[in-house]
Amino acid sequence: MHNNFYKTVFSILFLSSSLFGVDLHLLTHYRNNGINDIEKELDKKLAQESYWNDYLKNIDTSFGYFESYTNILTCDKSKSRLSIYKKDDNNTYQLKKEYSAYTGKMKGDKHKEGDLRTPVGVYNIVKKITKVDSFYGPMAFVTSYPNIYDKYQGKTGQGIWIHGLPIKQERDEFTKGCIAINNQSIECLDRNIDISKTILIIDEESVKKEASKERLSKVLASLFAWRYSWIYNDIDTYLSFYTPEFKRFDGMNFEQFKKYKTRIFNKNEKKTIIFRQINVIPYPDTKDIFKIAFLEKYKSNSFSFTGNKVLIVKLTENKFNIITER
Repeated sequence: MHNNFYKTVFSILFLSSSLFGVDLHLLTHYRNNGINDIEKELDKKLAQESYWNDYLKNIDTSFGYFESYTNILTCDKSKSRLSIYKKDDNNTYQLKKEYSAYTGKMKGDKHKEGDLRTPVGVYNIVKKITKVDSFYGPMAFVTSYPNIYDKYQGKTGQGIWIHGLPIKQERDEFTKGCIAINNQSIECLDRNIDISKTILIIDEESVKKEASKERLSKVLASLFAWRYSWIYNDIDTYLSFYTPEFKRFDGMNFEQFKKYKTRIFNKNEKKTIIFRQINVIPYPDTKDIFKIAFLEKYKSNSFSFTGNKVLIVKLTENKFNIITER
């Protein structure tokens, strides 16, 4: 037990000296108040834009900030093109393959079942299916449409795939909403992606590159400011990160959420909250919406959780507002 304690102390002191130089302020806090005070100071620093500005300086933010994804799939509906960007040895996303693609018969974003539109948004590849009707070619990749933001907006429909072309039948030069590429291309795509490390971004036109590091820093600092208020039981600051229009994935509105969280915060429990595998993606066809996805580890005396968390946030006048979460 004592060995683990000293390892923790050493790790935090090493982290503080590595990130911030010889920080006499932190060392003095530790000398006078122990490890908990240092931890609080470090949590504050993670919520500062200056930290994230420095951290992002040499990171490729072409499509956003990614800790989990080595492959970015982009679909430009206007040019009927599906592209793969892969992270190279320099941690830079490089264009590797482009495929001609069929998309939905009707232009515009998908809103409801049967509208013949391909959705605009950010999606995971949920699974690969190899036993499919020959109309879909040799295989299909299932996307996560409708995602949490789609559901928040009231969109309906399902079964949006990336698939091949008919092996025996004829087909039109459009789809009912899926993305279709020729069979040689779907097999090439299969060889070039790990679906667990791939994100799909679909836009009406070319997916925008070079996401603003300044805005990404604001989002990341705000994410950790939200976390700080959560860890240290500041209910008023915590709730200030949510819009009055907030609606959780299960339909809980802001007033219901406020009562629920107030009951939890009133327990005044000590919490451990760690965010890993953080991904921040500017949402296509919007100016101020971001999808944030990460692995959350939460532990208190009464509850523990480890799993994936998703926030959809709106950055309005540099203020971070959560509109839905799961």
